Amino acid sequence: MDKYTVSVVIPCRNEKNYIKECLDSFVNQTYPKDLYEVLVCDGMSDDGTRDLIKEYEDKYDNIHLVDNKGLTAPKAMNEGIRYSKADSIIIFGAHAYADEKFVENNMNLLFNNKEVGCVGGPIETISENDKGTAIALAMSSPFGVGNALFRYAKEEMFVDTVAFGAYKREVLEDIGYFDDELVRNQDDEINFRVTKGGYKILLSPTIKSTYYSRGSFKKLWRQYFQYGFWKVRVMQKHGGTPSIRHLVPMAFVLGNIGAAILSLFLKPIFYIWMLVLALYLIGDLISSFKITKGKRKLLKYIPIVFPILHFSYGIGFLDGLVNFYVLKSNKRINKNTKTSR
Repeated sequence: MDKYTVSVVIPCRNEKNYIKECLDSFVNQTYPKDLYEVLVCDGMSDDGTRDLIKEYEDKYDNIHLVDNKGLTAPKAMNEGIRYSKADSIIIFGAHAYADEKFVENNMNLLFNNKEVGCVGGPIETISENDKGTAIALAMSSPFGVGNALFRYAKEEMFVDTVAFGAYKREVLEDIGYFDDELVRNQDDEINFRVTKGGYKILLSPTIKSTYYSRGSFKKLWRQYFQYGFWKVRVMQKHGGTPSIRHLVPMAFVLGNIGAAILSLFLKPIFYIWMLVLALYLIGDLISSFKITKGKRKLLKYIPIVFPILHFSYGIGFLDGLVNFYVLKSNKRINKNTKTSR
């Protein structure tokens, strides 16, 4: 098989605690070092991250620091793509590290099928504390994230999106680069365009990476609120959503609001609402017990994580509907959103 060149593009900002592990994982790849480079697109970090990246740049010929003065993640990705001259692009996260065969397996699968425009693998989510570990387990559970297969899939299959995707250069030139308006959901949006352009997205368990999850409920709520909010903008741009799972949290939140109001006037609605909440609680507890097998100390966190995932995404989605469809706003949730993923 022919060997193809690849640029690993890593959006980054203030990640001094994680960037070394990330870069170390790419120093030790099985793919020929003269065929791949690592482009760390830094949003002008001020915590010492840039000094660490420069140390690697000085030591390794295939690691480069690229300035991202636009600060946001999609602008960093596009800076990396424009900087690169490679046959393919892999988008990665500074808050993660890759398996030693990550690049090799990406390249083998990406160029083995002419119909495939993007490949990726399921991400193992971990954390450094118990609360974060509970969040990681919930984010890898079907009850927590529905059919977001890149979180937990065990078999190779075609999907609607992947995280940390590898793209053929020709595909990106055909469909366009990342939408730099989107603070979140950039990969969902570009993958929507990949499939819309007639290309397939392949998910394979052989492509392995590990991601550090948020370690607090507040950060998790904010993260998923933003996911829901910006998903609406993606839908608005493309006139639809690639998967029904994106609508379920919004329907859940609306159902609870509607039931709460109607139950004030119709007593049967109150009983139905309580039954639905009871079923949700049962599902929450069953899933919590299932995924904490051998880690029972996490049971005090897991049943709280699931509602945070669902309600924050759903409320964010509703906020997005109001802002983008009703108020016709181009509102940004957080102007200081970090570049790293």
